Amino acid sequence: MAGETDLNILLRTLKPSLNKGNYVFISVKDIQHISRDNILFEFKEKEGITIILEQAKADELNFKCEFVASWITLTVHSALNAVGLTAAVSTALTKHNISCNVVAAYYHDHIFVSTKDTKKAMEVLSEFSGK
Repeated sequence: MAGETDLNILLRTLKPSLNKGNYVFISVKDIQHISRDNILFEFKEKEGITIILEQAKADELNFKCEFVASWITLTVHSALNAVGLTAAVSTALTKHNISCNVVAAYYHDHIFVSTKDTKKAMEVLSEFSGK
């Protein structure tokens, strides 16, 4: 199923959904000692493998966390080649001094914001669809 590419439709139908829990970004040299069931996202960089996992799992594995985030899923099915969605979302959050880390997956975009900014970020993202 092809995702939506029309920016106006994407913004009107964002439907941000807050996932329960707190999440952290960790960099490791290998993931052999970490159960794949615990890894939500992973990306290989030349410096290491970035993984995103629940803070509780990171604590269990004795990882130090620099940034604790809330995970917001934009439930609209956005196409990977859609133009402007990330810019529109990050610009709206920037106006409220909210930093965001965006992960684009096949069906949805996922926004990670500092836990202190969760409520305001949900308000800002919900404004796109008039909710």
